[in-house]
Amino acid sequence: MTEFQHRVLRRLTVVVALAGMVLLGAACSSSSKTATSSSLGANTSSSSSSPAAASSGPGTMFSTAQVGKLGTVLVDGRGHTVYMLTADGRTNTPCTDDSGCTKVWPDLPLPDGVASATAGAGVQASLLSTMPANGETYPTYHGWLLYEFAGDSAAGQANGEGIHSFGGTWYALNASGEPVMAAGSASSSSSGY
Repeated sequence: MTEFQHRVLRRLTVVVALAGMVLLGAACSSSSKTATSSSLGANTSSSSSSPAAASSGPGTMFSTAQVGKLGTVLVDGRGHTVYMLTADGRTNTPCTDDSGCTKVWPDLPLPDGVASATAGAGVQASLLSTMPANGETYPTYHGWLLYEFAGDSAAGQANGEGIHSFGGTWYALNASGEPVMAAGSASSSSSGY
């Protein structure tokens, strides 16, 4: 083989490998639909699901964990702090794909075929429920829709606590389903969120 043929073969190998990676990434990606409405609607399900279903996504199991100065708060199946949004006395202020909210505050829809989330350690099963919206089912805790924060990159973080954005204020939840309003948690949306 000539040097030219070797170079062409190497480039072709790189192109094929990159194309394979792009196809694999496309096959593994999923989209999330708009998450909430301004009112809760009916909470329809109690918590029960198989252990296999609980490992299907971050919104399929909730437990509690000690998170910094906030104390014991609700976390999802990945161990990430979950948040709720409130504004002007309204609960479940909308966080939608259309407003860009769910890019910063990802919602936690249940995977297809999973009817409810599982209550893990520290979670009161009676407070864990669901709400259907836009063709998907979302877990709720004490009536609150649940979200992660894009600024939390690992378990044990609560960088979204007290942030004012998307028409309200974001708070973690304690095991009783009440917002945790830590002293000094009045962050603003000036942090880019």
